[in-house]
Amino acid sequence: DAKVQNATRLIFTSGKVYYDLIAEREKLNEFSTAIVRIEQLYPLPVDEIIAQAKLHPNATLLWVQDEPANQGPWPFVSTHLNEILNGRALRRVSRRAAASPATGSIYVHEEEQKALIAEAFAR
Repeated sequence: DAKVQNATRLIFTSGKVYYDLIAEREKLNEFSTAIVRIEQLYPLPVDEIIAQAKLHPNATLLWVQDEPANQGPWPFVSTHLNEILNGRALRRVSRRAAASPATGSIYVHEEEQKALIAEAFAR
């Protein structure tokens, strides 16, 4: 993320939620948050992830996904990233765990998406 130097928050993400995060950062005019999109999940680009984390040594690290906590990349990514981040905590921001990836209601989905994005930028 070339727009941010020495961020206080570093968001790792994958998929379309990246564009929602970028749009929210622009809307909030909040440039203390770096956003890194990871599209190659296997094998995980460990060296690149470590390099990004080192660029922001004091940043809070987040993994943001729009899938429920028990689905999407989080179960895989959390296992591997926690091993390589040298004790730096990685916090998940996602929908709560669920049996289905979709709520079945566009209105509930939109409200969950708004809450997810707001949590990603909450201090």
